Amino acid sequence: MSIPRIVGTEFGGADTAPLLLLGPSLGTSAATLWSAAAAHLSQNWRVVGWDLPGHGRGDTADAFTIAELAEAVLALADGFTTETFHYAGDSVGGCVGLQLLLDAPHRIASATVLCTGAAIGTSDAWRERAATVRSGGTETMVAAAAQRWFPEGFADREPLVSSALLEALRATDADSYAQVCEALADFDVVDRLHEITTPVLAVAGSQDIATPPDHLQRIAAGVKDGQLVVLDGVGHLAPAEVPARVAALIAEHASTGSPTTIDEVYAGGLAVRREVLGDAHVDRAIAATTDFTADFQRFITEYAWGAIWTRPGLDRRSRSLITLTALVARGHHEELKMHLLAARRNGLSNDEIKELLMQTAIYCGVPDANTAFRIAADVLPDFDDDMGERP
Repeated sequence: MSIPRIVGTEFGGADTAPLLLLGPSLGTSAATLWSAAAAHLSQNWRVVGWDLPGHGRGDTADAFTIAELAEAVLALADGFTTETFHYAGDSVGGCVGLQLLLDAPHRIASATVLCTGAAIGTSDAWRERAATVRSGGTETMVAAAAQRWFPEGFADREPLVSSALLEALRATDADSYAQVCEALADFDVVDRLHEITTPVLAVAGSQDIATPPDHLQRIAAGVKDGQLVVLDGVGHLAPAEVPARVAALIAEHASTGSPTTIDEVYAGGLAVRREVLGDAHVDRAIAATTDFTADFQRFITEYAWGAIWTRPGLDRRSRSLITLTALVARGHHEELKMHLLAARRNGLSNDEIKELLMQTAIYCGVPDANTAFRIAADVLPDFDDDMGERP
């Protein structure tokens, strides 16, 4: 065993900004997994992703443990700062984050661990996978990864993202992949979670097969100061699937206990506003801003999107259901049209929206529901024509 050399990828951010390190999942690279989320985060942090040995830009290495990976990541951080830094990692990147919290707690200001576990799978299963990849290459993992990584329908909705991630897996050095499997076979810090005192945000995907939400619940409950967020409809690679949402969660968690500037709130709100309403809508709103409306545009971005829609207490599907009901009840028809489209982007189906409108007929009134059905009938077919059916 030896300490590998970890290669970093700088995503941007001011040299004087606080450092945020981003850790990868097995078979991916920092660029394919984190680039979209990093684009949001680099507005307020100096963001650096790191690659596992033999993955992405990473050099191959001799056998290593998760603890030695954590030591190598700490050495990477030392190249940027000798002070504290923030950390976020997905899957094995999350395992490394837990190890850092145990081995160097004085260096970690905050930690977000996503789609991971204090122990993942069984030792025998990891060693069997390592042997399979050594004999047949990483191509033997591609079909299974497509099933384990992505929720149903994601590859059809985001073909470029999913294909880039699978290509990164194909390009991974087989022996290096196997070495990570063997490191995971020996990784188990379940009984040490109580030693972690740094605030930890544990983020799960509700559709994650590899590390289901109970893995993240165990982390959140086991550490001294833990919080769990479950992302509805998300699989194992949350930073690539819902980058703006993940970025907003990391930003909120990293800012907890430290001053949060209005500009940071605005940046987080704008990221979520784009993901929910779409770039085209937000670009039109920004382009139409005048001196008279500028303050109001900033106000709704900061308070509606930056302070409410970024809160972890409800998932976006639930927020869309609540918002649609309120808009029907109040008769805000222009906003209703916009938020019907937003509800589809947040994962609601046409049938679920129909059921919501049926409910409003009872509790808001038949005339209000009748108008809402007419607006929905105009809006939703166009959404499907332009964007494809999104279950």
